[in-house]
Amino acid sequence: MIDLGCGTGEHSILFASKGHAVLGVDLAPRAIRKAEAKAAKRNSLARFKVADATNLQTLGRSFDMALDCGLFHVFPDRERAEYVESLLSVMRPGGEYYMLCFSDREPDWGGPRRVKKQEILDSFSSGWRVESVRRAWLEAQLEGEGAEAWFCRILKES
Repeated sequence: MIDLGCGTGEHSILFASKGHAVLGVDLAPRAIRKAEAKAAKRNSLARFKVADATNLQTLGRSFDMALDCGLFHVFPDRERAEYVESLLSVMRPGGEYYMLCFSDREPDWGGPRRVKKQEILDSFSSGWRVESVRRAWLEAQLEGEGAEAWFCRILKES
């Protein structure tokens, strides 16, 4: 399993505690250092690496499952397409991708870009099968303690 944009590793550590072999990746070296320290303190088997999510091929690995909690919505259009292609290149056929991203239903108070459901469907129209895109709530330390989100289950086609 790969945790994309893992930050300080909470999701990676959680999934590792449930028996998953997890690689958390993030572009921020400081976040990866914090994740590694946190994992060591908790005796977690989660592993972490500084990596660019738009160039996952450099990892030299493939995955059956991917988690993205708050990464997809940070990319502008061109980079978003690169991200989706990069992810496609490392997912095994039938691999599951779970994504939580800001929704366009959230009022614009600043912060991350809002994503329309159609943008998700369009982004994952080639090589993927979108199983579900449903309304969700992204809990965070934000104004109002969270935000409207989309939770998606997307499969790499065989």
